[in-house]
Amino acid sequence: MLKWALIFFIISLIAGVFGFTGISAATAGIAKILFYIFLVLFVIALLIGLGVIRMIK
Repeated sequence: MLKWALIFFIISLIAGVFGFTGISAATAGIAKILFYIFLVLFVIALLIGLGVIRMIK
């Protein structure tokens, strides 16, 4: 998911350089949403992993 967020961010930068501000804003919004989803899933996986480690000890 982080890969797709980076792809959309790069597309946003390229579109902004060429003057396509509407496309740039849309892809930046998509990249932001994907990044936040990735961040939430990462924190959940981290907490679950820490819980499993504590249960093993």
